[in-house]
Amino acid sequence: MSILEDYFFSAGVIYFGVFMEILWLTEDEVKDLLSMEEAIAAVGKAFYDHGTGRTQMPPKSYLYFPQYDGDLRTMPAYLEGEEQAGVKIVNVHTRNPAMGLPTVMALLTLVSPKTGAPLAIMGGAHLTAMRTGAAGAVAARLLARKSSRTAGMIGAGVQARSQLLGLSRHFGLDQVRIFDPSLERCQSLAEYGRDFLKSEFTIEKEAQDACQCDILVTTTPSRRPVVKEAWISPGTHINAIGADARGKQELESALTGKSKVFVDDMAQAIHSGEVNVPISQGLLRQEDIFAGIGEVLAAKKPGREDESEITIFDSTGLGIQDVAAGFSVYKKALETGRGIRLSLGQKAGPF
Repeated sequence: MSILEDYFFSAGVIYFGVFMEILWLTEDEVKDLLSMEEAIAAVGKAFYDHGTGRTQMPPKSYLYFPQYDGDLRTMPAYLEGEEQAGVKIVNVHTRNPAMGLPTVMALLTLVSPKTGAPLAIMGGAHLTAMRTGAAGAVAARLLARKSSRTAGMIGAGVQARSQLLGLSRHFGLDQVRIFDPSLERCQSLAEYGRDFLKSEFTIEKEAQDACQCDILVTTTPSRRPVVKEAWISPGTHINAIGADARGKQELESALTGKSKVFVDDMAQAIHSGEVNVPISQGLLRQEDIFAGIGEVLAAKKPGREDESEITIFDSTGLGIQDVAAGFSVYKKALETGRGIRLSLGQKAGPF
């Protein structure tokens, strides 16, 4: 029996000969149980395991709802070394805010790799934002110049918040430049950031002005480039977060072609990441992509090698990130007695 399995037994999650229980955790409970530091640790370990070939993770599968400007994605993953498995179901519906609903809603189900028994179901929207912010933080720590002091934010929604929070854990930022078509969102992001950063926050009228920075973060749903090659100075690191489906693109293809590109997962990135459009245009080849971020963590490939390099992290969002962060939440919930235990009404065999 593994340490993790023994832990679950001792916590009373599943016993032989009794009815199986599943732990239900609300979005509010997940918020209470997952800090950015914990998310960074979980995501960093997941990337490392991915880089060393100890994960199973097919690319996201999609259902498209074009009449509603939305889609539904399923994201299964297994971290073999950690004995952690699960699947996230997540939507992206861009019309939702006009109806008072979040653009992104999600549920994460965790299961026992040994038996397939479900262990927990939890709200996944906050977890999605936090693990993506953590991924940006891990990538920037590896790829941005150590002296980076200025961040540029193009897009000022929910994801921009977690990206800024993640960066604050690794960089002493003096200035944050924000561009978004919505002045209200810009002001809200600046107000949020002031809670944990002693920085000067500047709301820019043009996207180009936000690009005058050391670390640029793009978090838009755009299908046309919002960042031009001419705007980016040597030495800039870019966390390209928004492109997570085929046809989405935030960076001009010429910029992708001249930069050192790192992806979270090769198969997923070429299908639905920032590189998917340049590849489809014939302006970038898969072999031009320098490395996966897990390969850098596993010391198989170098990260930044020159202060003048433009580096790009193409983040598509991975199931292994969700599962790793979800198990961090789950273990903490067991330790603190959080959540509601629901009976599945069937006998549990040996774990």
